[in-house]
Amino acid sequence: MEEKNVIKALAALAQPTRLRVFRWLVVAGRDGATPGAIAAALELPAATLSFHLKELRTAGLIEQERRGRHLVYRTDYARMNDLLSYLTDNCCQGQPCLQATAHPIRPTPTLTDKNNPDDT
Repeated sequence: MEEKNVIKALAALAQPTRLRVFRWLVVAGRDGATPGAIAAALELPAATLSFHLKELRTAGLIEQERRGRHLVYRTDYARMNDLLSYLTDNCCQGQPCLQATAHPIRPTPTLTDKNNPDDT
């Protein structure tokens, strides 16, 4: 994947609504979904959804197909996989990647009664 296409895809996904739409379409699978189904599921106005679908199509992340009177949108999985491959191509300099347990997540400290001035 060319760098300019990677930048275009990442820029498209850097907007919260577009990211939600894209992730929803990934879950919808190869059958895709109509704009009405997407709008209902994500509680988006039709005009807002239309704008974001156009941006995702321009970035090459989703495809559009006409089925009779309806438009159906689906993830372009080949393009998505190209993007992921580009991002991870030189991961860990050719060595097996570090396991997630290499840097354990520490629990967030909580306030105890003696540290909370409201509990007097």
